[in-house]
Amino acid sequence: MCARCWRDVPFIEKPWCHRLGTPFSYDVGDEAWSPAAIAAPPEFNRLRSVAFYDGPARSLVLALKFSGRRELARSMGRWMSRSGGEFLHKDSLIVPVPLHWFRLLSRRFNQAADLAKAVSLECGGHYEPQLLKRTKRTRQQVGLSAKDRQTNVRSAFAVDKKCLGNLQGRHIVLIDDVLTTGATIAACSKVLLKAGAASVDVLTFAHADPSKRSDSEWLTC
Repeated sequence: MCARCWRDVPFIEKPWCHRLGTPFSYDVGDEAWSPAAIAAPPEFNRLRSVAFYDGPARSLVLALKFSGRRELARSMGRWMSRSGGEFLHKDSLIVPVPLHWFRLLSRRFNQAADLAKAVSLECGGHYEPQLLKRTKRTRQQVGLSAKDRQTNVRSAFAVDKKCLGNLQGRHIVLIDDVLTTGATIAACSKVLLKAGAASVDVLTFAHADPSKRSDSEWLTC
């Protein structure tokens, strides 16, 4: 990345909400919660992202996801491991948000899995690409409202029964490329916790700017 593009990356930096990882305009103290997190505490414990989904960060996500630039995942995963350093450790299970087999067949790779593998190489955690399955072929989330996104992913995920023993009492770090309303990660977190995970933290490369969303959309996180 050239110096100009690096300067234009909208990095997310402290101070931020302890739960949702969204920045505050001023420091309100350690482990402070944002109004959105207080109004509707998420299923997961903490969320961290490298940058807002804008400018060069958006271009990187799109290049990885739709242009097959899979080599970008290593650098993006390295940035993610720094952003999630407070909860990444060698005993973490690094789990990507899965694609349905039909979409995986058409796309030929899962960008979240590529990022998860890169993060695991950086932090030494256990990469578990088969632990979580997408059991229902859902519509693409792009263009759906927050409410429709929730409905779309309801009952869409399940833990692979062969992996249940590995999950019990473990700390999970759920990986995805970009977070918008949070409907997908909420659904995944709920399934993982119900199956016996001790805790779930979420790490994404990009985060849609909350200033461009309504309060009602935030409540889906």
